[in-house]
Amino acid sequence: MAALLASTHHPAPDADVLGRNIVILQDVLVSFDGFKALQIGHFAVERNELRVVIGPNGAGKTTLCDVISGKTRVTSGRVYFDGFDITRVPDVEIARRGVGRKFQTPTVFDSLTVYENMQLALPGRRNVLQNLMGGETDAERHTIYAILDRVNLIPELATPAKYLSHGQRQWLEISMLMVADPKLLLIDEPAAGLTDKETELTAELLLELKGKHTIIVIEHDMDFVRRLNSRVTVLNEGRVLADGSMEQVQANLEVIEAYLGR
Repeated sequence: MAALLASTHHPAPDADVLGRNIVILQDVLVSFDGFKALQIGHFAVERNELRVVIGPNGAGKTTLCDVISGKTRVTSGRVYFDGFDITRVPDVEIARRGVGRKFQTPTVFDSLTVYENMQLALPGRRNVLQNLMGGETDAERHTIYAILDRVNLIPELATPAKYLSHGQRQWLEISMLMVADPKLLLIDEPAAGLTDKETELTAELLLELKGKHTIIVIEHDMDFVRRLNSRVTVLNEGRVLADGSMEQVQANLEVIEAYLGR
């Protein structure tokens, strides 16, 4: 842990805590022109855990993901990923270390086919010409096919992404994350705009990934959250309001008043 950047105000968590949790936020404050978008004393996600983060609009859910991925710098506090202090590490380097992110609106390459999008997402592949001219290994090709088969996209291999349905675009982006094989997947509202059948498949897919990857899911759809049957963190006004099973947070009077009762 020699690479950890210690702070007199924010001492590093001990080695056991760092080893058990892939993500730790400690005494984190994010302030924009005096507005406190995030105020979190402690937030930690264990390795290979699926964590769901819920809360009303403006609760700080996206800001939380921005902080973990390095898109937003904290005003004060510390952020740890995979045993290292990444508080001041550039977002590109954080991505290289194993943080993958799927935004609410799918960000795929419309003019490229489903297969070409997957080629670009392969680990270590950043040269567009290199990827589109082929060159992936048999193992990489097998992985691409296996992932696309799971989300029913094999028939669309040669289809440009712009012709996919919204649900198919969601699955393609999740598939691109999977083939990149990050240690942590940040997934923002994967059920948004999906049909019931698509929602069910998406929940099954995330549950299959649980135990192989650490996943943080931002979600509004409570039925989808129940399907995931995982630990839930409730944010409100930038703070952690509650944390526990879905049953526990549903029974929390503060959560009911701030969010679920609306």
